[in-house]
Amino acid sequence: MIRLGNNSICTTARLSPNFDARSAAISMLVLHYTGMQSAEAALQRLCDTTAKVSAHYLVDETAEVFLLVPEEQRAWHAGIAYWRGETDINNISIGIEIVNGGHDFGLPAFADAQINAVIRLCQQLQQHYHIQPANIVGHNEIAPARKLDPGEKFPWAKLAAQGVGLWPGAPDTAGQAVIRPEQFAIAKQALQDIGYASHDIPFDGSAQHCLIAEFQRRYLPDQVDGCLNTQTFAQICKLAALINS
Repeated sequence: MIRLGNNSICTTARLSPNFDARSAAISMLVLHYTGMQSAEAALQRLCDTTAKVSAHYLVDETAEVFLLVPEEQRAWHAGIAYWRGETDINNISIGIEIVNGGHDFGLPAFADAQINAVIRLCQQLQQHYHIQPANIVGHNEIAPARKLDPGEKFPWAKLAAQGVGLWPGAPDTAGQAVIRPEQFAIAKQALQDIGYASHDIPFDGSAQHCLIAEFQRRYLPDQVDGCLNTQTFAQICKLAALINS
């Protein structure tokens, strides 16, 4: 049982040796899918010393929550990443692995009970560590050139409705027209305000495509094409305004 203030999370201990000392306060939650065929396969890998990867928690399909690394320690889940000026994301975050086959295994839907367990876990961590909603992110958002998880089937809107993370609402426009040239600079600044690493990439070509696609994977999951059209532009601006308000 992990106690957070007046709350508690029932967990099963499956401790990983893959961690080191944390030297900064916790200010982020990073959500992943395991991308493996079973919970046991994922647990074995996250506890394998040769794999050199881990997370703090794993939530399986039955809603069982496993504790792998104590929160006060630095788990190895983010890799090379960036969010809101921070590059050592492992040092300031709690990593939560969610059992799901991922894109390599057909990207199955997440079970309702599993998502409800993720929500409860995130709510308690968010409350205990005073984590800002803008700092609850997917792995793909902090490493858009490398990662796709937790994927476009992950129900971010459902989490936001329960106070976990942000959601800009439904798109204001169904238009798919290409935006005007001057709007590219606006979008780049807005993405930086949200937290993405848009400041140090040329806003054209493959780097832009990856970044836009990963924004869409969370906020426009039915339209993950990497194209900065009017609908995507509107969602970017709405989310940036929400964060800056």
